[in-house]
Amino acid sequence: MTDAGLRHGRASLGLSFGVQGVAFALLVTRIPAIQDQYGISDGLLPVFLAAVPILAGVGSVATGKVVARVRPSVVLRWAQPLVLLALLGVGTGREMWHVAVALGVFGLAVGALDGSMNMLGVSLQRAYARSIMTGFHAAYSLGGIAGASLAWAGARWELSLLASYLPVVAVLLPVALIGSRWYTEGKGAEGKRPDGTEAGAGGAGGALSFKLLLPLCLIMTFAYIGDSTVSNWSAKYLQDVLGSSEQLATVPYNVYMVTTLLGRAVGDLGVRRFGAVAVVRGGSLLAAGGFAVVAVAPGAWVGMLGFTMLGFGLCVIVPQTFAAAGRMFPGNSDAAVARLNIFNYVGFLVGSPLVGALGDAWSYRGAMLVPMVLVLATLVYARAFGPEPARYGGGHERPRTADVG
Repeated sequence: MTDAGLRHGRASLGLSFGVQGVAFALLVTRIPAIQDQYGISDGLLPVFLAAVPILAGVGSVATGKVVARVRPSVVLRWAQPLVLLALLGVGTGREMWHVAVALGVFGLAVGALDGSMNMLGVSLQRAYARSIMTGFHAAYSLGGIAGASLAWAGARWELSLLASYLPVVAVLLPVALIGSRWYTEGKGAEGKRPDGTEAGAGGAGGALSFKLLLPLCLIMTFAYIGDSTVSNWSAKYLQDVLGSSEQLATVPYNVYMVTTLLGRAVGDLGVRRFGAVAVVRGGSLLAAGGFAVVAVAPGAWVGMLGFTMLGFGLCVIVPQTFAAAGRMFPGNSDAAVARLNIFNYVGFLVGSPLVGALGDAWSYRGAMLVPMVLVLATLVYARAFGPEPARYGGGHERPRTADVG
């Protein structure tokens, strides 16, 4: 693989992460409009919302099986257009079964998309022999901010879902298809590392052991419980608990997204300088501190400080967890990523109802302490993010490759 090929592959994969960020944000931020268009009751809405991550988990599992025969780049090349077309289907339909089918396709395709994107990211990071994974997730955050802004504009001008989604899909669909021409699997078709040795040689690199992967699965779940707490409860918490205005209550999630982008933009530099273990430990402590500040905040502005800390803290954990799975199972990284990816949906499904139930039964301030404790539990498993030098021939130095940008 040439340096130019790696650079093109990295850019095209970053574009794919960004497109997915736009698409997902356009869906989740216009849920009230979807509910109105299809007449979905408040009681039925959670069923629809839960179906998407459940089916995404199914799609991720299926992708883990498919990539044993088909390259992840092929899966990604077809999954991304399917996600965009499913989004357009959500905006086009009128009957309840229309949205059920569209969301079902969206969920399955998102699982395949998330899994294959992160598989390619892990393989490219192996080829680069340095941390680049957090940068891909920064592109996702940037896409999410763009998608949320487009959704805000659509709601502000009272555009229909079709009018909001059609121009975006018309632009992003050909862009994604053209960009897919340069997808690159950095580990090479023979499954070898940059130094030419077999990826599956030695240690746990070949066989996938769920027991070894379990700590990373737990960390992924804890991180997404924290993330879903912010996305689902920050506005309600600021308004109902801290007494902010309705307008001010919309700010924390936007601030969270921006700080997530900023943290991920520099996260790879931190990993290269201090190592993944130190960066994940620091992020976990900062995120736990953010939840603590939110829980004891006397007013809205202190609460927003806490949500800001959460953005900077949580942003590095997820991409580094995928990267750690790739290091742990270099000869079976695709299967490891597919298995690990399921647990981001588990965290998303658990987080919102967990905080809601605790808030109703106890207090919302107290409920914020639960994700705080779970994020702190990441410290127990932080060693899982460390390098495994034995994979590189028993020495303590990582193989050096040319600087490919």
